[in-house]
Amino acid sequence: MKLKRVFFDGSIYGLVTYFTIRLLLDTVTRMKFWERSWQLNTMEIGVCVIAGWLFVVGQDYLFRYFDAHWAHEFTRKRILKELGVVTVFMLLMQNVLILPIPIFTDDGLQWFDFADVNVIPLLYGYIYYGLKRSNAFLQAYVDNRLKLEKVMNDQLQAELKFLKAQLHPHFLFNALNTIYFQMDEDVSAAKKSVELFSSLIRYQLYDQQQTVPVRQELDYLESFISLQQLRASEKLSLQVSFDPALQEQVIYPLLFFPLVENAFKYVGGEYRLKIKAFLNDSGIVFEAANDIPPVITRTGGIGLENLQRRLELLYPGKHRLEIAQLDSEFKVRLELL
Repeated sequence: MKLKRVFFDGSIYGLVTYFTIRLLLDTVTRMKFWERSWQLNTMEIGVCVIAGWLFVVGQDYLFRYFDAHWAHEFTRKRILKELGVVTVFMLLMQNVLILPIPIFTDDGLQWFDFADVNVIPLLYGYIYYGLKRSNAFLQAYVDNRLKLEKVMNDQLQAELKFLKAQLHPHFLFNALNTIYFQMDEDVSAAKKSVELFSSLIRYQLYDQQQTVPVRQELDYLESFISLQQLRASEKLSLQVSFDPALQEQVIYPLLFFPLVENAFKYVGGEYRLKIKAFLNDSGIVFEAANDIPPVITRTGGIGLENLQRRLELLYPGKHRLEIAQLDSEFKVRLELL
């Protein structure tokens, strides 16, 4: 605690308290302050200033006590507890130090003397408390918000890792299933599948930066599409269109993959499958549409549920995912804003 601050704050508190009480008393009793003995006035002012110094020292001690013992209790209850302790402290101090002044001066202690001595210093004490504690409470609020954001961020990162862990086994199962059936039918195709599969795994293992260029993501999808074509039916009519303007724009990896994977998984009917990515005025748009038998109703799968949750975490309020079934076509449109 700096002595200069104690001297300055305590003197201001004592002088303001004294002159406010003196003004109210003179108004009620019609006394004139300047007509009283200067020795008496000096004595009263001195007592109030000393009381102000003790008040500041006592308040600062209480603030340190509050911060040491109630540091983790940043609630309305804590503020009420602090105000209760401060109130008791101020009432004791002003009745011990200031109340004797009207008792032994002028015409003795009157009811309005008692009221002024207890109300005026208490009012200024609350103002001092508010000014001093507002900064501490603001800092505590900021610290709590930072801690909360860190906890939430850690939780989000943990959930994202869990979602990626879900994605990889799902992809591995489908890819290995493809290669398994090719081994009996076409060894050459199986070898090519293994080569494509290796490049896909390499991307997932070594290229998992926080964000990647969209062109890198599209290259990954082209490898996956090539792998799927090796096992696809000859009836498959595939249209793939990637906008050449999609190059260095950054996105989070593996967001488009579930759309393509599900399109291949559920294609049926006329076996038409369309995959499209392009830029518009809002951002990056990715569309996947596939025919399905008229009697089949699709609502999505684990891949799309996983994607929806990742989008909520990575692009909150900055994405649009539309899933629709029109007659015999299932269409998904993802827009990253």
